[in-house]
Amino acid sequence: MIKALAFVFALGILGACSVAPQSTGDEVQRLAAEIRSLGPDIDPEEAERAARIAYSYTAQLAQEYEITDPPLIHNAKVNKGLRPRGLCWHWAEDIERRLDQEGFQTLEMHRAIANADNPFRIDHSTAIISRKGETMYDGVVLDPWRYGGTLFWSPLPEDTKYKWVPREIVLEKRRLEQVARLKPLPGT
Repeated sequence: MIKALAFVFALGILGACSVAPQSTGDEVQRLAAEIRSLGPDIDPEEAERAARIAYSYTAQLAQEYEITDPPLIHNAKVNKGLRPRGLCWHWAEDIERRLDQEGFQTLEMHRAIANADNPFRIDHSTAIISRKGETMYDGVVLDPWRYGGTLFWSPLPEDTKYKWVPREIVLEKRRLEQVARLKPLPGT
Protein backbone atom coordinates (compact mmCIF):
# COMPACT_ATOMS: atom_id res chain seq x y z
CA MET A 1 0.00 0.00 0.00
CA ILE A 2 2.82 2.40 0.89
CA LYS A 3 4.60 1.59 -2.39
CA ALA A 4 1.43 2.29 -4.35
CA LEU A 5 0.94 5.64 -2.60
CA ALA A 6 4.59 6.56 -3.19
CA PHE A 7 4.19 5.71 -6.87
CA VAL A 8 1.05 7.85 -7.23
CA PHE A 9 2.75 10.69 -5.35
CA ALA A 10 5.82 10.47 -7.63
CA LEU A 11 3.59 10.52 -10.72
CA GLY A 12 1.81 13.56 -9.33
CA ILE A 13 5.09 15.37 -8.82
CA LEU A 14 6.32 14.44 -12.30
CA GLY A 15 2.99 15.34 -13.88
CA ALA A 16 2.98 18.74 -12.24
CA CYS A 17 6.27 19.50 -13.97
CA SER A 18 4.63 19.47 -17.39
CA VAL A 19 2.52 22.61 -17.29
CA ALA A 20 1.44 23.98 -20.66
CA PRO A 21 2.68 27.42 -21.64
CA GLN A 22 0.23 30.31 -21.38
CA SER A 23 -2.14 30.63 -24.32
CA THR A 24 -1.94 33.83 -26.31
CA GLY A 25 -5.05 33.21 -28.39
CA ASP A 26 -3.32 33.34 -31.78
CA GLU A 27 -1.63 29.91 -31.69
CA VAL A 28 -3.08 28.72 -34.99
CA GLN A 29 -1.80 31.81 -36.83
CA ARG A 30 1.63 31.51 -35.17
CA LEU A 31 1.91 27.83 -36.10
CA ALA A 32 0.75 28.56 -39.66
CA ALA A 33 3.42 31.27 -39.95
CA GLU A 34 6.07 28.85 -38.67
CA ILE A 35 4.99 26.23 -41.22
CA ARG A 36 5.05 28.85 -44.01
CA SER A 37 8.58 29.79 -42.96
CA LEU A 38 9.78 26.27 -43.83
CA GLY A 39 10.28 27.43 -47.41
CA PRO A 40 9.13 29.86 -50.08
CA ASP A 41 7.24 27.14 -51.94
CA ILE A 42 4.96 26.24 -49.00
CA ASP A 43 1.34 26.78 -50.00
CA PRO A 44 -0.02 29.34 -47.48
CA GLU A 45 -3.45 27.67 -47.55
CA GLU A 46 -1.87 24.29 -46.73
CA ALA A 47 0.10 25.84 -43.86
CA GLU A 48 -3.07 27.45 -42.46
CA ARG A 49 -5.06 24.23 -42.85
CA ALA A 50 -2.32 22.12 -41.22
CA ALA A 51 -2.11 24.49 -38.25
CA ARG A 52 -5.89 24.64 -37.84
CA ILE A 53 -6.20 20.84 -37.99
CA ALA A 54 -3.26 20.32 -35.60
CA TYR A 55 -5.03 22.42 -32.96
CA SER A 56 -8.59 21.26 -33.54
CA TYR A 57 -7.66 17.59 -33.83
CA THR A 58 -5.58 17.79 -30.64
CA ALA A 59 -8.66 19.10 -28.84
CA GLN A 60 -10.82 16.35 -30.35
CA LEU A 61 -8.34 13.64 -29.34
CA ALA A 62 -8.10 15.03 -25.81
CA GLN A 63 -11.84 14.42 -25.47
CA GLU A 64 -11.70 10.99 -27.12
CA TYR A 65 -8.76 9.94 -24.94
CA GLU A 66 -10.58 11.26 -21.84
CA ILE A 67 -7.62 13.41 -20.77
CA THR A 68 -8.08 14.64 -17.20
CA ASP A 69 -4.55 14.30 -15.85
CA PRO A 70 -0.94 15.19 -16.68
CA PRO A 71 0.67 12.93 -19.31
CA LEU A 72 2.48 10.44 -17.06
CA ILE A 73 -0.59 9.88 -14.88
CA HIS A 74 -2.73 9.45 -18.00
CA ASN A 75 -0.14 6.94 -19.32
CA ALA A 76 -0.55 4.90 -16.13
CA LYS A 77 -4.33 4.94 -16.60
CA VAL A 78 -4.01 3.79 -20.23
CA ASN A 79 -1.61 1.02 -19.22
CA LYS A 80 -4.06 -0.13 -16.51
CA GLY A 81 -6.95 -0.12 -19.01
CA LEU A 82 -8.72 2.83 -17.37
CA ARG A 83 -8.43 5.08 -20.46
CA PRO A 84 -8.76 4.08 -24.13
CA ARG A 85 -5.69 5.80 -25.61
CA GLY A 86 -3.37 8.70 -24.98
CA LEU A 87 0.18 7.37 -24.86
CA CYS A 88 2.57 9.62 -26.77
CA TRP A 89 2.72 7.25 -29.73
CA HIS A 90 -1.10 7.27 -29.93
CA TRP A 91 -1.05 11.07 -30.24
CA ALA A 92 1.75 10.96 -32.83
CA GLU A 93 0.09 8.21 -34.86
CA ASP A 94 -3.32 9.84 -34.83
CA ILE A 95 -2.19 13.38 -35.67
CA GLU A 96 0.11 12.09 -38.43
CA ARG A 97 -2.72 10.01 -39.91
CA ARG A 98 -5.15 12.95 -39.76
CA LEU A 99 -2.75 15.40 -41.43
CA ASP A 100 -1.79 12.82 -44.07
CA GLN A 101 -5.48 12.63 -45.03
CA GLU A 102 -5.19 16.17 -46.37
CA GLY A 103 -2.97 15.09 -49.24
CA PHE A 104 -0.71 18.12 -48.89
CA GLN A 105 1.38 18.93 -51.96
CA THR A 106 3.95 21.14 -50.21
CA LEU A 107 4.07 19.55 -46.75
CA GLU A 108 5.15 16.14 -45.47
CA MET A 109 4.74 14.27 -42.18
CA HIS A 110 7.44 12.40 -40.26
CA ARG A 111 7.61 10.44 -37.02
CA ALA A 112 10.35 10.60 -34.41
CA ILE A 113 11.26 9.01 -31.10
CA ALA A 114 13.36 10.44 -28.28
CA ASN A 115 14.99 8.71 -25.29
CA ALA A 116 15.13 5.31 -27.00
CA ASP A 117 18.68 4.77 -25.73
CA ASN A 118 18.17 6.33 -22.31
CA PRO A 119 17.39 3.72 -19.63
CA PHE A 120 16.34 6.45 -17.17
CA ARG A 121 13.64 8.03 -19.32
CA ILE A 122 10.66 6.59 -21.15
CA ASP A 123 10.56 6.72 -24.95
CA HIS A 124 8.68 9.66 -26.34
CA SER A 125 7.11 9.74 -29.81
CA THR A 126 6.00 12.71 -31.84
CA ALA A 127 4.91 13.82 -35.30
CA ILE A 128 6.85 16.38 -37.30
CA ILE A 129 5.69 18.41 -40.28
CA SER A 130 8.17 19.61 -42.86
CA ARG A 131 8.43 21.02 -46.34
CA LYS A 132 7.84 18.29 -48.96
CA GLY A 133 11.12 16.49 -49.67
CA GLU A 134 12.92 17.78 -46.57
CA THR A 135 13.97 15.68 -43.60
CA MET A 136 12.30 15.84 -40.22
CA TYR A 137 15.30 17.84 -38.97
CA ASP A 138 14.05 20.79 -41.03
CA GLY A 139 10.51 20.51 -39.70
CA VAL A 140 8.24 21.56 -36.87
CA VAL A 141 7.55 19.21 -33.93
CA LEU A 142 3.81 18.71 -33.26
CA ASP A 143 3.56 17.22 -29.76
CA PRO A 144 0.07 17.07 -28.18
CA TRP A 145 1.19 14.61 -25.46
CA ARG A 146 3.81 16.79 -23.75
CA TYR A 147 1.25 19.04 -22.06
CA GLY A 148 -1.59 16.55 -21.79
CA GLY A 149 -3.73 17.51 -24.76
CA THR A 150 -2.45 21.06 -25.30
CA LEU A 151 -0.46 21.20 -28.53
CA PHE A 152 3.23 21.97 -28.13
CA TRP A 153 5.05 22.91 -31.31
CA SER A 154 8.52 24.11 -32.10
CA PRO A 155 11.02 24.04 -34.94
CA LEU A 156 12.89 20.80 -34.27
CA PRO A 157 16.29 22.46 -33.64
CA GLU A 158 14.71 24.65 -30.95
CA ASP A 159 13.10 21.72 -29.11
CA THR A 160 15.97 21.19 -26.68
CA LYS A 161 13.96 19.03 -24.27
CA TYR A 162 14.27 16.00 -26.56
CA LYS A 163 16.84 14.60 -28.97
CA TRP A 164 14.63 13.34 -31.78
CA VAL A 165 15.64 10.38 -33.94
CA PRO A 166 13.70 9.20 -37.01
CA ARG A 167 11.24 6.53 -35.92
CA GLU A 168 12.33 4.09 -38.62
CA ILE A 169 15.93 4.17 -37.33
CA VAL A 170 14.85 3.43 -33.74
CA LEU A 171 12.53 0.61 -34.82
CA GLU A 172 15.16 -0.97 -37.08
CA LYS A 173 17.72 -0.87 -34.26
CA ARG A 174 15.22 -2.58 -31.94
CA ARG A 175 14.43 -5.19 -34.58
CA LEU A 176 18.12 -6.00 -34.99
CA GLU A 177 18.55 -6.23 -31.21
CA GLN A 178 15.63 -8.69 -31.01
CA VAL A 179 17.05 -10.80 -33.83
CA ALA A 180 20.42 -10.90 -32.06
CA ARG A 181 18.73 -12.22 -28.89
CA LEU A 182 17.02 -15.08 -30.72
CA LYS A 183 18.41 -18.51 -30.01
CA PRO A 184 19.09 -20.76 -32.99
CA LEU A 185 16.66 -23.59 -33.56
CA PRO A 186 17.90 -27.01 -32.39
CA GLY A 187 19.69 -28.88 -35.18
CA THR A 188 20.54 -25.77 -37.24
